[in-house]
Order: sequence, then structure tokens, then C-alpha cells
Amino acid sequence: MADAVLITSVIDNAYLSNSGAQAGNRMKNCSDELEEYCPSSGVFQSAAATGKESILNRKRPFVGRCCHVCSPLSRDKLFNTSIPSQGLRNVIYINETHTRYRGWLARRLCYVLFIQERDVHRDMFPRNVIENVLNSNRVQKAIVETVTDRMPVETLAQPEPKAVNKVKRKARGILQQMVANISPAVIRLTGWVLLKLFNGFFWSIQIHKGQLEMVKKAAAEQNVPLIFLPVHKSHIDYLLLTFILFCHNIKAPHIAAGNNLNIPIFSTLIRKLGGFFIRRKLDIGADGRKDILYRSVLRVYIEELLRQRQFMEIFVEGTRSRSGKPYMAMTGLLSIVVDSLCENIVTDVMIIPVGISYDRIIEGNYNSEQLGKPKKKESLWGVAQGVFRMLRKNFGCVRVDFGQPFSVREYIDTQRNRPLPVTLSLEESLLPTIITERPGLNHVEQDLTPVVISRDLFDEQYRRQLISNVAKHALFTASRCSAVMSTHIVACLLLYRHREGVHLSKLVEDFFCMKEVVLARDFDLGFSGNSEDVVMHALHLLGDCVNVRSSRRNSEFFIAPTTTIPALFELNFYSNGIFQVFLTEAILASSLCAVLRENISGPGKMDPTVSQERLVRTAADLCHLLSNEVLVGLPCQAVYQVFNDAVSKFIQYRILLVAEEDLSPSPTEETWANKYPDGLSWRSDEEDDSDYGEEQRDRYLKVSQSPDHQAFITFLQRLLGPLLEAYFSAAVYIQSFRLPVEETEYISKFHKYLLSRTEMKIAVFGESATFCLAKSAVKTLKDLGVFKAQKSGSTVLELSSIFLPLINQQKLLEYIHNFTVL
Repeated sequence: MADAVLITSVIDNAYLSNSGAQAGNRMKNCSDELEEYCPSSGVFQSAAATGKESILNRKRPFVGRCCHVCSPLSRDKLFNTSIPSQGLRNVIYINETHTRYRGWLARRLCYVLFIQERDVHRDMFPRNVIENVLNSNRVQKAIVETVTDRMPVETLAQPEPKAVNKVKRKARGILQQMVANISPAVIRLTGWVLLKLFNGFFWSIQIHKGQLEMVKKAAAEQNVPLIFLPVHKSHIDYLLLTFILFCHNIKAPHIAAGNNLNIPIFSTLIRKLGGFFIRRKLDIGADGRKDILYRSVLRVYIEELLRQRQFMEIFVEGTRSRSGKPYMAMTGLLSIVVDSLCENIVTDVMIIPVGISYDRIIEGNYNSEQLGKPKKKESLWGVAQGVFRMLRKNFGCVRVDFGQPFSVREYIDTQRNRPLPVTLSLEESLLPTIITERPGLNHVEQDLTPVVISRDLFDEQYRRQLISNVAKHALFTASRCSAVMSTHIVACLLLYRHREGVHLSKLVEDFFCMKEVVLARDFDLGFSGNSEDVVMHALHLLGDCVNVRSSRRNSEFFIAPTTTIPALFELNFYSNGIFQVFLTEAILASSLCAVLRENISGPGKMDPTVSQERLVRTAADLCHLLSNEVLVGLPCQAVYQVFNDAVSKFIQYRILLVAEEDLSPSPTEETWANKYPDGLSWRSDEEDDSDYGEEQRDRYLKVSQSPDHQAFITFLQRLLGPLLEAYFSAAVYIQSFRLPVEETEYISKFHKYLLSRTEMKIAVFGESATFCLAKSAVKTLKDLGVFKAQKSGSTVLELSSIFLPLINQQKLLEYIHNFTVL
């Protein structure tokens, strides 16, 4: 262990000094006053830098359209050209115009009148659910199996009625603990309370009226169950979606909630609002054995809800994101929905991805858990404390975006008509590249990638991959339609552009330019208004995470991120809200760094040209390495095509120059509109009309030496810095691995190691020490084949034979290091 720490200290200190020098060279003095935004050299030079503080000069993108390859009919069915222009609405702004009445009394009672006029009644919701579930063939069969499993072998021929009745009572108890019991009266009362509370601690809750119109059409015209699949960032997500649907006369969904929220009094309220409680681990009973009965009851309950055309809300991430980035999709409940469709229990199901963005989550941060402390158990007292804490603060703005509903039936039918590539494991796809020292050159060609031959939904491999693709489609769409908030941009700029601090005028200038960049990439913003006011609003919400002090220069404020570990963790959480915007380009920039390092043949000798094919394959390698943390495209999109498109954009922006052509670097005064005129195109391999996939001549590229372009590449590389530093540290830490150890213990020790690096100022990115990244790094090493996992009660890790030799450990270390800017 001591040797590993010493090695890391030497390496990291060397990187730290180099990084500090580079950062110092990149820092620029800003003008004394920001009278107007005129074109000048800088990383984020906006096309609209003319002094106008309005984003109206660039049309808002309409986000959330469904995939035109997998759901072409759904894409056209509920959409019309007037929908994008309908604009935004603040849901919690209610006055007399939102009721049927006018006058002084209507203005005083507008909340009550508005709530009273909402369309919610008992006939909307299911009846006889418990009896229908208990009498189903599947549950009856599970009861008999459960009794049989617990009986001695000699009595299997005739199960005792007493034992059967006992298991039946257990099944009823499970169901009563699980089911929702929606009450229209409670929904109305809660709607009024939430209207009061939300106006107290949120400035606004914005929704797009066109998106809601598509949801209302789907609810009214399609006559099929709707499944809402939101991203999960806060406990308030449960109430927020139900409240918005209630305000727009859309039936309240049944919400899948973890049984950790099944606490006295509060659980009754949740059930009355549509929540039903499920175990975190569905297959494991109290005795540690596979619980057939529980799974059967849950499955039939969901089937019954779908049969009665109820709406559902499922958080496919499984839990709230502690990192600010979406977790990888889990398919447990969604598989039941798809199976119900395949078994003709329902004719169709429509899925609606939902993006939710907060200026500041009501939890404030997840620093306690990111520091490795156990998660606090939910309690009634904790809920009460949370409500009182919220009432004393303002959490800024909230934006909720509803993706376009798409038909699961159509999606399944479409997949039957196209090849479905087999998903290779990380070990299969990446380990040969690392061990053979041939980065980016050892891939299975795309046309040789094995495909799933079967088109039968009863084939387990095909079924699993199909359901996984549905979940990935929905989660990726929800992530891409999530609006970027002001706190996201400010936190990102402070961490990865101005880590050593910046004057307010320069921060406002970069903020103004950054929001134009976000819009150019077809992501929407969750704010509007004067940039300086918005920046000050964001700084206020970030609170103790930033230091604001007066400078000597014209008494202008100087802003710097707080360097304590909790502050870095919290800033990183909000910065990750913009992570998806630059993800593909950040991977490409880091891959460019790796390829250029490999071109170094000696001191001062480096080939400045880069093969596009090699660059794209290296980017695909890095994408695979980070697959537990990121998703760069829809499942129907070829990863190579995604990065080829990104390279084409870099060429269009003149960040990369085609070596065969005599292209001079773009002038530094070139506006952002010319350098970055539009967002990435998210094309599918099915629709590509180019000659990609056919044999074509490889292009050789060279990197622009423009200071702006160089600084932008560095900015992109630093976005991946915390993630890559955590993975790099994990590769170093395996050198201390000796004997088999439990996985939880190993993760805990590795996390303490990351924290010690940050405390000793060895880490370049202190935010790399989060518990989420520690778990992700260890999981990636498992998937890569570095560890062998053996399950005997708990998971035990053992170093695989491939990585016992130090030379292979060093190869892994060097491979990850090539991508870093440490």
C-alpha cells in the first residue's frame, strides 16, 4: 500500500506542477469594465456578443422528439408544426385568468378555485385490484410453489391446506403493503398545499406548453397506458410530476417508490397520491432465498394496472443520482411492462421520457454520502425537518421537459426488421487493445460484430437486449431534453475554466457565450434574462461553494470556487448538469490527446498529423471504458458514426484541419457563430446517406494552433478530468492488491485513498474523490477483467491472472494516463 501511495504521489505531483503551469498560461486578464460584449479572443466567444442580453436572437430548440428510426410513426402522430412555438408556462403562477371567475373575490380565492376546477374523480382509477391480483393464475401458482419449497420431500404429493392458507395470507399482506390507493380528495388537497409550498421555495416551475399538448393528446386519444420515465435527482420528483399532470387535467400516475419511503403517516399520503412500494432487491426475501411469491405478486399487480389502462411513473435509474449525471438504466419494472405487451395483456403502451432540472435540489447536496458515510434512513421526523428547512430557503427555478410519447409496440416491430448487434462486454471489446498495446487498432469491425439472429421475444437473449434498448432510448432522450440551468453553467466555468478564480465581468462574459453554445447544440436553457443578474442569482444559490470578494480593480468582485472537499463535490454535482452537452466532444478531445501522445517518437519529435480512423477508434475505446458513467448516443446509433460526426464538426469549426489541404488557422477574431454554428447531428446508422461503412480513404488531420481552439480543447479535456483521474487512481491502487477481499471493503479503502490524495493536494481534481466515482471505477475494473468476482454470501474480489504480472498493470495505467490532462 505504501509503495502504491508513493508511486501515485510522485506521478501526481509531477502532473500537478505541469497542470498548474498550463492553467496559469491559460488565465487571461479581463477588461476593467464590461461595457459591451464585443468580439474578442476567448474560449467562449459568442455569436451574439453585441451587448444584447437576450437569447431571443437564437431560436429555442424544441427538445425531446422521439427517434425517427425506431419510432417513425410516433414521431409524426402527435406532433404538428405549431407545437414548438407554443412557449413556456410557469405552472405555479396562478391568478383569476386560470379560473372561470373574475373579480376581487376570484383574485383572493384563485388557488382554491383553480384546484376545484381540475378534472380528477374516482372513476379514473382502478377497482378491485387486490382481489384480481390474488385470484390470478400466476399468483396462485406461486403460492403452491412457495408451499412446495418449504415442505419436506415426503409430503410433496399433497400440500396441507393450512400451509396454503398461510402463504395466501402472506401474499395478501405483501399486496397490502405494496398497492396504491389513490384518493381524488387527497390529490386536490395536496395540489393546493403544493401550490402554496412551491410558490414559497421555488421562483418558478417551467414547462413547455407544446410538450404538454402532446402528452394530453396521447392520454385522451390513444386509449393505452402511458409510462412516464423521468430522470431522478431529488425526492421532490415524486410530487412534482403528479402536481404538473394534475394541473393539466391528466390522470395521476401510479409511482414506483422504494420501500425505504414506507414510513408511518407519510406512506399513507404517498399511497393516496399514487405511490406503490417495492423492495430494492426484488428476488431476495427476508431469509436470503429467491422470493418467487413477491415477484409474482408485483408482476401481476403491474399487469393489472396496465390492463385497467392506468398511467405509471418509473424511475429507471433505480435511485436518485448523487453525481448529477444520470445513472445507467435498470430494466426490472420496465421488463414487466414490455412482457405485458408481448403477452397481449395490453394492446400497446406509450413511453414518455421526462427531463427534470433544478437550479438547486431541495436536498442541497449529497456530500454526506459522497464522503462515504452511510445513507440516513428515511423517517417521519426527517421528512418534517426537510419541509421546515425548505420553507426557510429559496431553491431557484425548476424546469420539467416531457419527451414525445412513443409506442413500445412500434418500437418492437421496428427492431424485428433490423439487425440487433450483440453487446460485447468491456473485457471482450477493450482488454485486447490494452494488453497488446495497439490502441484503437484492435477492434472487431462493425460489419463483423455478431448480431442476435433470433427475432422471437421468447428468446431470452433477444428479449433482454430489446428491453435494455428501450430503457436506454428513454433515459438518453430524458437526459438530452433536460434543460441547462444557470447554476450548471456557473459551476462548470468555475471548475473547468476559471478554477483559480475570475473577475465577475469575465465570468459574465463567458456565461453569456456559454449559453449560446448550449443553444447551438440543441439543448434548451432553464433560465432567461440579463446575464449579470442570472450569474449573481446562480452565485447566491451556490452559496458557500464559491468565494466572492472585492478586488482592487475598480472594486470589481473576484469569484473563485471554494477548495474544500464538500464544496468541490457540490460544484461538481451542479456542473454535471451540463456534462451531456459536451460529452461527445470531450471524449473526442481526450482521445486526440492520447493519439498525439502516442505519436511522440522522442524528445521534441512528434508527428502532428492524426489519422481520422485511428482517432475515431480511440474515441470509441474511451467511450467503452467510460460506459458505466456515460451514454453518447441512442442504442440504434453506431458509436463510430457518432464520433465521425463529431470529427466532421471539429473540421467544420476548424479545430481540426485536413492535412492534405493548405488550410490556414482561423483568425482569433472569428465569431462563435462561424466556429460553432450548430449542434451535433444525432444520426442513426440506418439513415446515413454517406459512404460511411463502405471502403473509403482515411483522412489525416492536424490540430489548429489557434489559442482559442487550443484552450477549448483543454476545456473539453478537463470536463472528463475527475472521471479519468478516479480511473487512473484505481489503476494505481491495484498495485497494492494482495489477498482476496470483499468488494464493499475494497471500495471503502479505495475511496479513503482517493480522499487522502485530495487532502494532501496530490489530486488535480479534488472532485474525483466522490464515493460514486470510487464505485464506478471498481466496477469498471471488474468489467474489464482486472478482478474476478466470486459470490459466497458477499462478493469477493480477486486479481485476475491476466493482471498478476506488473507489466500488464503498468499497461493499464499507461493506457488510462494517455487520455488524462493530469
